[in-house]
Amino acid sequence: MSLHSNVAAEAAPAADTIRIKYGSVSGTIEHLDGRHLDPVEAFRGVPYASPPVGNLRFMPPVTGALWSGVKKADRFSPVCPQRLPDIYNETAALERMPRGRLEYLRRLLPYLRNQSEDCLYLNIYVPTQGTRHALDEQTLQLAPCADGC
Repeated sequence: MSLHSNVAAEAAPAADTIRIKYGSVSGTIEHLDGRHLDPVEAFRGVPYASPPVGNLRFMPPVTGALWSGVKKADRFSPVCPQRLPDIYNETAALERMPRGRLEYLRRLLPYLRNQSEDCLYLNIYVPTQGTRHALDEQTLQLAPCADGC
């Protein structure tokens, strides 16, 4: 199941503010569709490195800047530039891929249209059951290498 397609439509309540390596972030609590799906704390668009623009372009990720205050992590950030598959002609698309992939791409494409070289962000989902503060600075210590650097 995709978290993108199962998030309830109403405004999500705010999650706890947590402190991570670069500053404090506040996400949302998402109640998912389905009887057996517990709510999650969602932190969207959390930066893990400096934007790879200008003289940082084509270089390994550089540690992100610290911020003061609380950064709202409630929206998806841009994805890295990429060529999107052409699925507008369903007949032609089905010659190149199975129907299941086509349906998945239809749901995913709206999230891929916002593209930028400033794309080094994480979307983090943490179960709300049990320990409310499962996400903390120690958890994100690994984030700078999450992309395989």
